[in-house]
Amino acid sequence: MKNLLYFSIAFLVLLIGTLMLIFKIFQAEDELTFDDEQVGLEDQIVIRFSHVVAENTPKGLAVQYFADLVSEKTDNKVKVEIFSNGNLYANDEEALQALKRGEIQMIAPATSKLTPSFPEWQFVDLPFVFPTYEAANEAFNGEIGQYLFSLLEYDHLKGLSFWSNGFKQITSNIGPIQTPRDLSGQHFRIMPSKLLKKQYALLDVKTSMIPFNLTYQSLEDHIVDGTENTLSNIYSKKFYRVQDHLTISNHGFLGYIVLMNNDYWNQLSTDIQMVIIESMEEASEMIQKKSIELNEQSLENIKKDSDIEIYQLTEKEKQQWVEELQPVYGSYESEFGNNLTNELYKIHEKYGVQ
Repeated sequence: MKNLLYFSIAFLVLLIGTLMLIFKIFQAEDELTFDDEQVGLEDQIVIRFSHVVAENTPKGLAVQYFADLVSEKTDNKVKVEIFSNGNLYANDEEALQALKRGEIQMIAPATSKLTPSFPEWQFVDLPFVFPTYEAANEAFNGEIGQYLFSLLEYDHLKGLSFWSNGFKQITSNIGPIQTPRDLSGQHFRIMPSKLLKKQYALLDVKTSMIPFNLTYQSLEDHIVDGTENTLSNIYSKKFYRVQDHLTISNHGFLGYIVLMNNDYWNQLSTDIQMVIIESMEEASEMIQKKSIELNEQSLENIKKDSDIEIYQLTEKEKQQWVEELQPVYGSYESEFGNNLTNELYKIHEKYGVQ
């Protein structure tokens, strides 16, 4: 019996010793496997940035440029992980809710997507709201931008910048579109915006608020007759392949608002916040220039790659559109308030309608 007891104790001691040796071996391997640089990767801050457009659009390029700048300025301590083309969330509305829940950290939706919560942002959807790119930049770098950005704080959102995609044009399978009355009876896809709906109702156009990534299919299946968008979006999403007519109208402006979850923003160190702000300023300057270049190049590509009929409004014809859509301004002046409306009229007085 004693021999059995001694044998059991010896076996137990041997087993414990073996386990301790194995543990030390694995511990040593871990120490060799993970050097200081790799430990740093474990501390890397990852910012998930979701958007719905292609990488080769003004927004897509600006997001990538911003991500590269942040990585460079922080020595890869901060990584901006990009999810483009609606791969993470099918549309801006879903992404906005995910941002509020903290599932992602950054988005750049079209300004119209903010209008259900912030009606004042419909201001950007006004017809012929910005006569030129310079007018848009002045508006958002001045009192108009300061006021609109301040509204976001009430919904725990951090507004970082306004990005331009450029002027919107009209495409349709029923045309050509030269006068406002040429749109009468048509069915258009628009972004979610009560103001846009009212604008097209004035022109006797039925509208449907179809998600951006479903627009091509809706045009191809003749669910809608046409849509409005920038030339870079019309080209990158190949809308021109399923439309017969394109009118260069510059009747609207498509802009994006870069947003971050405000709680997440407040958790970041001051140094990283400054890097994000600096990188965003550089990306914003880049997209202002790039959006003009890409829209011009997209028009040339459309001419080269398709036989879509293209018509450009004359200044006289454009004035007819301005007058036809003027009632939209009267309908929304009270909603926007005197200060916002007066600032807009200052912009119009300075730049006129081009």
